[in-house]
Amino acid sequence: MSTDESPTTAPFDAARIAKAVRQRLQSLQRSGITSIRTPNASQPDLSSLQTQVANIQQNSLLTESQSKNEILTDDNRTKAEDHAVEIAAEPIPPTSPPTPSLTLNISRETAVMPSKKQSELDTVCQEVADCTACAELAGTRTNTVFGVGNPNARLVFYGEAPGAEEDKQGEPFVGRAGKLLNKIIEAMGLTRDEIYILNTIKCRPPGNRNPTPDEQQNCAGFLKRQLEIIQPEYIVCLGAIATHSFLECKTPIGQMRGQFFDKNGIKVLCTFHPAYLLRDPRRKRDVWDDIQFLMKDMGLTIPKNSEGVT
Repeated sequence: MSTDESPTTAPFDAARIAKAVRQRLQSLQRSGITSIRTPNASQPDLSSLQTQVANIQQNSLLTESQSKNEILTDDNRTKAEDHAVEIAAEPIPPTSPPTPSLTLNISRETAVMPSKKQSELDTVCQEVADCTACAELAGTRTNTVFGVGNPNARLVFYGEAPGAEEDKQGEPFVGRAGKLLNKIIEAMGLTRDEIYILNTIKCRPPGNRNPTPDEQQNCAGFLKRQLEIIQPEYIVCLGAIATHSFLECKTPIGQMRGQFFDKNGIKVLCTFHPAYLLRDPRRKRDVWDDIQFLMKDMGLTIPKNSEGVT
C-alpha cells in the first residue's frame, strides 16, 4: 500500500455509542443505582435515561451526520464512544451516604413455595445468560454459571468465580475444588440438593484471574436477587475474595474464622476456599473446625470420631 494513502475512515456511529451507553445504564441499574446527577443538578432515573438513549438510536442523527460528511478516523471515533460511556459511568454521589451494594431484603415471615422460588430464580438465570455488562467476560465465556441447589436452602456456600470446568458445564464447583466441597457437605450429613452454591460473579475470568471490583459490582444485582429469593439463614464465604466482597471489608480471612457476622439477618461464616486446601492440606483441620462451629449452630449432629475433611 502507498505510504501517502489517506487513513481509512468511517462515519461517526451514533447508534453504536447509544448502544454502549444503554448497556452501561443497564449495568448500573442492576447494581442498585436508580439515578445519576447531571450538570444542572437534576437526578433523572435510569429508566428514563435508557428510554432517551433508545430514541437516539432510532432517530436520524446518523443519517444527518453522514450527509454532512462528519466523519472520524477509527481512533478518534473509538475515543468519542469511550468518552460517552465514561460520562454514563461516573454518577455524582448523592449527599447522603449510599446504600451498601449488597444490602439484602430478607424476610421469613411468609413461606414461599419452592416451585415459585425456582421460577423466580429461573428468570434471573436467563437475565444472567443474556448479560454483556462485562465485555471481556461475555466475549470469552462458554457458559454463565448462575448457581445450583435447593431454592429453599437454609445454607448457601458462596465462592469467588467459576473455573474452567464450571465454565464448561455451567455449574459452580464441579472441578477439583468442587469435589472437595462435596466432601465437606457430605461430612455435614447433607447433599448438594439440600444446600445452594453460587459465586461472586457468573462468568469465568480469563486465565482464572481474580474478578475485578467492576466485575463484582456488575454481578452484585444478580447476587442480591438470588439471595432475596432463597432467603438463607446461613452463608459460608469460601476464601478471601468472597468474604471481602460480601462483607465489604479487607480483614485477613484468618482473623475472621470461627465466628458469625451478620448480613441483614443472615449468619455469615468465613473459611478457607477448597482450592486453597488443595494447595495446603494442613488447613483442612481449620476448615473442619469452622464447619463444626456452623453445624452446632444449625442444630446438625456432629458425627463422633469424624475425621472431617480428608
